[in-house]
Amino acid sequence: MPFPLCLNSNTYHGFSIDDAIEGAARTGLRLIELSAVAGYTEHVMPDFSDDQVEEVLDKLRQHDIRPVALGGHSDLTSRAGRARFESNLDLAVRLGVDYVVTGTGETHGDETLIEDRAEFAGHIREIAERARGRGLKLAIETHGANYATGQAVVELVREVDSVGVGVAYDTANTIFYGATEPYDDLARALPDVVGIHLKDKAGTQDEWNFPAIGDGDTDFRRIRDIV
Repeated sequence: MPFPLCLNSNTYHGFSIDDAIEGAARTGLRLIELSAVAGYTEHVMPDFSDDQVEEVLDKLRQHDIRPVALGGHSDLTSRAGRARFESNLDLAVRLGVDYVVTGTGETHGDETLIEDRAEFAGHIREIAERARGRGLKLAIETHGANYATGQAVVELVREVDSVGVGVAYDTANTIFYGATEPYDDLARALPDVVGIHLKDKAGTQDEWNFPAIGDGDTDFRRIRDIV
């Protein structure tokens, strides 16, 4: 299959990293995206000591699970957020992952409108080059007020025009933030997609309602066929 299945540890928001690893093991998943979202899901963090990082890696090895990505969401519209994201790049190197995922604005309540998109693309280009210098790829998630759909993120990726930048496609965020169903949008974005967050959506478009896969309104068979 084109995309091997992976657990996003943010699925275990409110639970420990141990719970996430054990949950992945129970389901037979052998890949994991580790969450390092300050103030939200802090399963791994840049200020972890070497011993703390090694403890997480050792638990993963015990369950034959490989970390492939870091959810390092930071507000890239601000200087402080970009600095925090760079510290997540260093953490990603220590964890040995392949790529780092981020939205473009605040992790939640992302309502800041980017006025100068060319300038913002320049910031992303600088971040992408720093990621590439560390042997990492960058994945921009469909999220928030500015880049909520796959098509919007693809346009950003094309403007950034840097090797190793792609789309982290979230099948529920496009509905909640972008009022766009994920099917045709995903199909158009697919050549630039690095990974897909399989997330269900129920209720009205602007209702914070993301149930277990199969309990919402998303047609995942259709998603599978597109992929």
